[in-house]
Amino acid sequence: MHHHKIQALPDTIEIISAEVDHLADLAELMDQYRLFYGQASNRPAAEQFLFERIINHDSVIYLARDVKTRQAVGFVQLYPSFSSVSLQPIWILNDLYVLTDYRRLGIGRALIQQTINLARARGDKGLTLQTMPENLPAQALYKSMGFVEDTKSMYFVNWFSENE
Repeated sequence: MHHHKIQALPDTIEIISAEVDHLADLAELMDQYRLFYGQASNRPAAEQFLFERIINHDSVIYLARDVKTRQAVGFVQLYPSFSSVSLQPIWILNDLYVLTDYRRLGIGRALIQQTINLARARGDKGLTLQTMPENLPAQALYKSMGFVEDTKSMYFVNWFSENE
């Protein structure tokens, strides 16, 4: 049994469920996140996308922010899905992002823990995620939180637009 030092979230950071009120902050983070993945900046499109996810209840978004300044410093977005084989709901942990200056403080870990708590509280099967093979820090974090690589399946895509 591996005992990982549980890194406590700094007192200065809180994690909240994101609502429409938080759109401006979320859109800024989403824009940074998309830049990281090689997309052109498009804050209005990011804001519209997030607005639709929130009002349609298409996703669950948790926001990490500075308690004093209320500055948004990170977010995680989950999409609900299902496992037909197990006949249970599952969650796709699709997006995780923490501002560069706020990394290595346990914020990403706390955001993921929030998603695990949600799935457990609902009695769902669990969570899936994918990450880039070269993103070793993220993989180390996921593994330390109980995620394992699924070597039994292969991931395929069939994109119909150029925006990858």
